[in-house]
Amino acid sequence: MSLDSAEASPSSSRDWFFPSPSFIHSTSNSPQSQNYPRKFSTIPRHSRSSHTDWKPPKTSTFRTVSSSGSAAYGDPKYGRVRRRIELRRREKMAKQEKEDPVLEQKRDVSKAVSGVKTAIGEMGIRDFGQRVKIRWQMASYIAILITAFGSLVHKNFSLHNQVIDLQDQISTMNIRLQACNTSDTFDTISILQEGDHLSSKGLKILALTVSIALLSMPLFVFKYIDYISKFRSSYNCSEKVSLNKQLEYRVDVLLSVHPYAKALALLVATLMLICLGGLALFGVTDDSLADCLWLSWTYVADSGNHANSEGMGPRLVSVSISFGGMLIFAMMLGLVSDAISEKLDSLRKGRSEVVEQNHTLILGWSDKLGSLLNQLVIANESLGGGIVVVMAERDKEEMELDIAKMEFDFRGTSVICRSGSPLILADLKKVSVSKARAIVVLADDGNADQSDARALRTVLSLTGVKEGLRGHIVVELSDLDNEVLVKLVGGELVETVVAHDVIGRLMIQCARQPGLAQIWEDILGFENCEFYIKRWPQLDGMQFEDVLISFPDAIPCGVKVASRGGKIILNPEDSYVLQGGDEVLVIAEDDDTYAPGALPMVNGASFMHIARPARKPQKILLCGWRRDVDDMIVVLDAFLAPGSELWMFNEVVESERERKLIDGGLDLSRLVNITLVHREGNAVIRRHLESLPLESFDSILILADESVEDSAIQADSRSLATLLLIRDIQAKRLPYREAMVTRGQRGSFSRGSWIGEMQQASDRSVIISEILDPRTKNLLSMSKISDYVLSNELVSMALAMVAEDRQINDVLEELFAEEGNELHIRLAELYLHEGEEMSFYEIILRARQKREIVIGYRLENAERAVINPPNKNERRRWSVKDVFVVITEKE
Repeated sequence: MSLDSAEASPSSSRDWFFPSPSFIHSTSNSPQSQNYPRKFSTIPRHSRSSHTDWKPPKTSTFRTVSSSGSAAYGDPKYGRVRRRIELRRREKMAKQEKEDPVLEQKRDVSKAVSGVKTAIGEMGIRDFGQRVKIRWQMASYIAILITAFGSLVHKNFSLHNQVIDLQDQISTMNIRLQACNTSDTFDTISILQEGDHLSSKGLKILALTVSIALLSMPLFVFKYIDYISKFRSSYNCSEKVSLNKQLEYRVDVLLSVHPYAKALALLVATLMLICLGGLALFGVTDDSLADCLWLSWTYVADSGNHANSEGMGPRLVSVSISFGGMLIFAMMLGLVSDAISEKLDSLRKGRSEVVEQNHTLILGWSDKLGSLLNQLVIANESLGGGIVVVMAERDKEEMELDIAKMEFDFRGTSVICRSGSPLILADLKKVSVSKARAIVVLADDGNADQSDARALRTVLSLTGVKEGLRGHIVVELSDLDNEVLVKLVGGELVETVVAHDVIGRLMIQCARQPGLAQIWEDILGFENCEFYIKRWPQLDGMQFEDVLISFPDAIPCGVKVASRGGKIILNPEDSYVLQGGDEVLVIAEDDDTYAPGALPMVNGASFMHIARPARKPQKILLCGWRRDVDDMIVVLDAFLAPGSELWMFNEVVESERERKLIDGGLDLSRLVNITLVHREGNAVIRRHLESLPLESFDSILILADESVEDSAIQADSRSLATLLLIRDIQAKRLPYREAMVTRGQRGSFSRGSWIGEMQQASDRSVIISEILDPRTKNLLSMSKISDYVLSNELVSMALAMVAEDRQINDVLEELFAEEGNELHIRLAELYLHEGEEMSFYEIILRARQKREIVIGYRLENAERAVINPPNKNERRRWSVKDVFVVITEKE
């Protein structure tokens, strides 16, 4: 068949093949070679476009042959022979290519084994034991076998692909023979393509080998570390920590100390998986390296993407990458879940930082917190609310739950709770202590010495804040003796409020003047009227007598003198003239509800001789014992008239009692106005109380006993039991009066009822009970068997006032002290005549004749006093049975 006929009939193209160089050489000398065409051409462009999977053969081609052998070469009778020879040749070459790497791998294995044996022999470690040697050899064998097995699998896949490629080449070469007349340029391109194909094959083999080696490397590293650790432990007894434990410790420190170590390790593992997977895919597929890396990322991100892989090699690699991606995803979920849980747990436990300023910070937790928060809420109501931050060594959820149970309206104020210790600077910084406008340190419930010691350490921590403090510190103390030490540490930043001292002095004042407890509740709390200090330039140059009637909605009661370093003078002289920088102390409902106005037209107060009533000796019973009883005795000696008696009834032995009083600083020889009478007994036992002349006392003070001061409930229960027993004994001893003056005010009870008898007994003597829990106070106030109940609520009010304005602490200290000015309740007959018609301004001016400031009144038929009354210029008719509340010098 001629060449023309072959070109004319494409169907016979399968009988053509590409001859080998040896065959061409043998046929070139034969007679038939004279008719063979001189040139062969590559596949035409239209044929190459239809065979996209074609790959150049590995065998070399020739450019020219003798034209004389063209007829013989194209003879069909030689086709079968040529195909057999070519197939045998290619099978032989394939077999050689398959056996060569196996033989080479076996040589490498034998060399590695011999190298390992030589290394072990050179070490000379016979005592290490045959067991370690066998384990090391087995591990090495396994690693080598894994590497060899991976290489063999790759070779198998490669040979399978080569067979397919050769079959495709045979079919394509027959087509190429049909294009003999094309130019030599196509032959050159074919050779270049063959070279590129060979180089690409080499790169793919290298990439697959590198990926397998990198995957096997951790196994060798772990085995080596284990081997070194066992070797050191066997031959170096002084070393107690093995290498693997040291590495584990380093990794543990890295992951625990550095916050982003876990995320960084996960990122490195993900990148390594993507790179190794991309190299492995590049070795088993025909895609480029960039495409393989992107495909590896898709397998890691979505494990279902490997379902479209074809071929054994790509499927095996894609499944491995997908499995690694699932592990990476699981670790990522674990890290994210731990981070979210840790953040939520931090928020739940109150570990997050408070980013606030000009807020009130409360450090500690006690029974006074509810009353303190209530007063702060009322104080912030005029500003639309405020921020109060509470930090204590309690769980945040428990604190929020307890605050939610408090039955009062927050009125726009936000209460933020945080868990922490005020002794740790990091916790103080967490609540923005340097930006707070006031810091309140609450005393702990329990032992007074321990509570004050903790308050002292808290003040030390606050003074150690590097940023400094913007506001002042209000410290609640339990013992008056520790006040000097706290002020020494805190300096000018600290204002102290001694709870026992405040309650003790209030009890003494209320025992001397029935009805004064309600006045103090109105002044100390923010619900009614309280003290405010403010500068009014328009009052400069005005005498204090005119300042008294310049405020229609407030009552001036003092001046803060700028020339004397800001000292507050209560009840100054009428002739004092306000200077530049002076501020006026007033009693008003709120700081924005008052302002000075024009001087009103007030009739001049006619002179009236006001004689202060002479003090009469009193007989007072003191039930219970507490640590500051010596201070109470000193105050009573200053307030009471000469010849007064103070009966002390408690369980402390009399000899021990005197020793405690002396240790507290009391000099019994300096008592001038009172005489101490000691009685020993238990205040909750009726038999012991009946031994006392309870019907003869003017006032009875029931203290929260020191023996149960750790528990407010027990202290209140003891005080309540003592109160009921005393009232019952008094009711049995006093004659019953048919007409009770205060029956209409207290409610009607039957003659035989125990409450009615106790109320009748209360008309004879006054009982002041110290109650710590406000709930117990409400119960006693409703039963009206105790006229005056003082509790920690008054201390909370004082703390709130000092927290809002630290200058008020100086005012309170003077009103509670033995010297200076105090609150007093005066009868109206001292200022007016029966039925006299006067305005409140006129009463103020008349009281100034004795240098007293009237701040309120209580009418004869009223239950409560009115402080800072409205319409002060309105005239009304007064009764001599009315009473006035004044600020006057102590008698």
